[in-house]
Amino acid sequence: MSTPRKSPKRPAIRTASAAADRPADRPVGRTVDRPVDRTADDEIWPRVTRELADDLAVDALARDRAGKAPFDEVARLQEAGLPALLTAPGTTRRGADWRAACAVVREISAADSSVGELLAHHYALSWSSRFLDGPARDAGAPLASGLPLDVRTAEEHWLLAGGVEPPRNETGPGLTLSPADSGGGWILDGSRTFASAVTVADRLVVGARPGGSGDLFVVLVDPSEPGVFTDAGAERVGQRLAGAGTVTFDRVPVPPEDVLGVLPHDEHAVAPYSTLAPLALRLLLVHVGLGIAEGALAEARDISRAGQAGPAPTDRTGAPTDGAPPVGAGDDPYLLLAYGELATAAHAAAAVVERATDALAHGLLGAWSLGVEERADIAVLVAAAETVAGRAAVHITTRILELVDGTAGADARSGGPGFDRFWRNARALTAPTQAAHRLRDIGDHYLNGTHPRLTLLA
Repeated sequence: MSTPRKSPKRPAIRTASAAADRPADRPVGRTVDRPVDRTADDEIWPRVTRELADDLAVDALARDRAGKAPFDEVARLQEAGLPALLTAPGTTRRGADWRAACAVVREISAADSSVGELLAHHYALSWSSRFLDGPARDAGAPLASGLPLDVRTAEEHWLLAGGVEPPRNETGPGLTLSPADSGGGWILDGSRTFASAVTVADRLVVGARPGGSGDLFVVLVDPSEPGVFTDAGAERVGQRLAGAGTVTFDRVPVPPEDVLGVLPHDEHAVAPYSTLAPLALRLLLVHVGLGIAEGALAEARDISRAGQAGPAPTDRTGAPTDGAPPVGAGDDPYLLLAYGELATAAHAAAAVVERATDALAHGLLGAWSLGVEERADIAVLVAAAETVAGRAAVHITTRILELVDGTAGADARSGGPGFDRFWRNARALTAPTQAAHRLRDIGDHYLNGTHPRLTLLA
C-alpha cells in the first residue's frame, strides 16, 4: 500500500540546488505501487494535493532544465492517487467532482504547470465515454464497451493521453479505421500529434473515422501494442515536461470492447451534452494557466521580500528583537504598486474562472437533459475565462521578470530563480488559443443572442 509522498515545506526561494535525487527514467509499462483508494473527503484531497505541489515545487526548475520524459512526475501523481480522483456521481467508487478536479489541476500547475497540463488532459479524457451513446452511459451500467472510462481508469490506475477531436488544421484523413478481417472490431491506422502525456501514458484515447470520413469513433488503445510508435516532441519553448509527442498507429487492432462510443458527423445530430467535452478540456487548461500566474506571483513575492529585507531590529543591548519585521521590507511604493496591479489581475481572472467552473459543473450534472441555451451560456463563460486568464497569465509572468530582475539583480539576469520558466510556460499554453475568435463569439452571443456552434472541436 502506498501513501502520499511526504514533502518538505515549500522554500521561500527555490533554486536548482534544491532538487532532490529522483529515479532514472522508467520505460513505458512501469510498475508503480497502487495507491490506496480514497473517498472524496473535503480534507484529504486538498491536503494530498498540497503536499504533492510542495514536493514538485522543490525541484521544478531542475526538472524543467533537464527536459526528460515525465516518468518520475507520473509516478508521484500515482503515489498520491490523483489520476483516480475524478469519478462521476452515482458510481460504486466514490471520487471527487469537477470542481475538485479543477482545483487540483490549478494547485499542481502553480508548482509545475507541465504536470498540471498532463493531469488536465487525463481528467478530460477519463470523462470522454460519458459524453457518448446517450443516457444509458451516464447511469454507470456495463454496456457493450464495458464500464465508463472514468471508472475503468480509477480501477486500473491508468494515466490517459491522446485526444478525441481531430485538430482544426488537419488536412489529410487523420486517424482511420477499417474493419478487421475476422473476429469483429477494427484496425487503426494513421498518425497524430498530441499535446500531453503520450510518452508516458498507460492508455491512449483517440478519435478515428471509418475510411477517413463519417462519424467519429472514440477508441481506447494500449500503447504497448506492437503497431504503436511514439516519438517525443522536439524540445519545446515551454511546458517541456508535459510529455507531448507524435503517435503513429500501424494496423493496430481495436477489439469491439475498446470502442468507447460514437460521435455523429452531423453537428445537428450531436446532443448539447456531448459538446461539453471540448469545453471541459478548455476549462481545465484555463486552470493550468491560472495556476501558472498564481505560482509565479507567489514565488516573485518571496524573492522580493528576501531582496528588500534589511537588518533585523535590535534592542538597546544589540540583541535581535524577536518577532520584529526587518527594516525596510516592502517599503518601495513602486514595488507595492506593481504587486497591487498583479494581485488584482490574478484575483479578477480567478473570479471569472470560478464562475465558468461552476457553470460547467452544473451542466455536467444535468447530463443529457442539458439544453442548447444552457450549453451556449457555458460556452460563453468558458471563452471569457480563457481570454481573461490567458491574458493575465502572460501579463503577470512578463511583468514578474522585470520585478525580479529589479529586486534580485544579477542573479535574475543569469537565470538564477528560473522565472523565465513561468513566462515560457504561459506563452506555450496560451499560444494555440485564438483570443479574437473567442471574443467574437462572446460579442455575437451578447449582442445578437447567437449560440456558439455545437462543435466537437476545441
